[in-house]
Amino acid sequence: MTSTTRIPRRNVLKGVGMAAAASLVPGAFRPLYAASVAPITIVINQSPWFESFRKTVEVYEAETGNKVELDVNPFAGSLEKQRNSVRASAGQYDILIMNSGWFAEMYAGGFVEAITDIDPGFQLDPEVYTLGDTIYYDAADKTMTKAGKLMSMPVSPLIPMLYYRGDLYEEAGLSAPKTFAELEANAKKFHNPPGMYGIVQRGARGPHTVAYDFYPYLYGFGGGIFKDQSTGDYSVTLNSDQGREALDYYVRLAKEAGHPKTAASDQAEVIQAMVTGHTAHIMMVIAAWSQMDDPNKSAIVDKVEWAPTPSVEGFPTSPGLGHWLAGISKNVPDDRKRAAVEFLRWFQTKAAQLETAKAGGIPVHAAVYKEPIADERRYRWMKPLAEALPHAVNIYQFPEASEVISVLELGLNRAVAGEITTVDALNGMSDEIEKIMAGHAYKTGKLDPLK
Repeated sequence: MTSTTRIPRRNVLKGVGMAAAASLVPGAFRPLYAASVAPITIVINQSPWFESFRKTVEVYEAETGNKVELDVNPFAGSLEKQRNSVRASAGQYDILIMNSGWFAEMYAGGFVEAITDIDPGFQLDPEVYTLGDTIYYDAADKTMTKAGKLMSMPVSPLIPMLYYRGDLYEEAGLSAPKTFAELEANAKKFHNPPGMYGIVQRGARGPHTVAYDFYPYLYGFGGGIFKDQSTGDYSVTLNSDQGREALDYYVRLAKEAGHPKTAASDQAEVIQAMVTGHTAHIMMVIAAWSQMDDPNKSAIVDKVEWAPTPSVEGFPTSPGLGHWLAGISKNVPDDRKRAAVEFLRWFQTKAAQLETAKAGGIPVHAAVYKEPIADERRYRWMKPLAEALPHAVNIYQFPEASEVISVLELGLNRAVAGEITTVDALNGMSDEIEKIMAGHAYKTGKLDPLK
């Protein structure tokens, strides 16, 4: 049974009176949106950024008087509940918080109703990140493009960033690495196991684990999984020369400057290595930023800096999107759909996103990254993130992505563990992915095997 935490619709929010009074003060939040709409239920995952979302929802309730219930679940449990709800005759959840690994499934299956179909007058704030245009979908062409309809609202624009020990860099007279060659040299410089590892990487197999952490390397070396998803060409290019360079580098970095148990390291172990002061670098989703300065969790408070993930000369930083989007379920009553639109209309504003940032979340509004808050020491991750976000890569644009991810998880884990060579891993994964895509009648093909 899935563990669920609920915030009741009728929960009396602490400080509601103060918030309501503040709404009368110039410059404070004002209840500009519908103040009398149906209560809504949002199904969401428990994650490092959840608390900031919860606090933002509380501000919405205080400002508008509207009620929101949060159904909180583990990652896999959230997906299971969403799939069950959208296939029922009447949906249980009004807003679906969808991960980058499954939102295409919800779009293509017709389970999410376009925001502008519910409210033709809805306008997306022009400074909201479209995150590889993944908030749009053209059902006729099965592509994610602005030519399609507005299907969702960004909730958390998560991408991996390079976390590095700024104090060690300052002592050594180094600058943040921009290339993989610089990262490798710096990681080896600081590598002094078992007390200090040059870098700790994720190598464990999971629902979307080692594959997600490998994407910045794969795309940063100029490689990719498919030839051109935007045009529907799913020819598999994973086992290209660039793909081989990327995986060789990932494995070499783990062996020569990394943790001896990289193949067993998941996100928790990677974060733990950094906050306990046992690594000089990690490449981790930005949602973990607050743990670095939490005195209850971290031995390195104020010592971590952030930078865009490195790349090779001639290619930009290429972090893979691991973002979350909010879509409105198609099989719920119209009054709840309209209420969901009102929440999203409010959520996208600069003011709401500034509240998200103050609560420890990752804003989806570009203007927030230019606010004075971004100059505060506590939020020193914001400017590097703003630099990296325009280069984020949408890895998957098709609903069967989970099948491909499973192939990558096994193959990459085995390569990191040394069970198979990088060449065998890449060739094997490419063969399996090509079969998956052909089985679903996509235009596909594959490269000649690496030797």
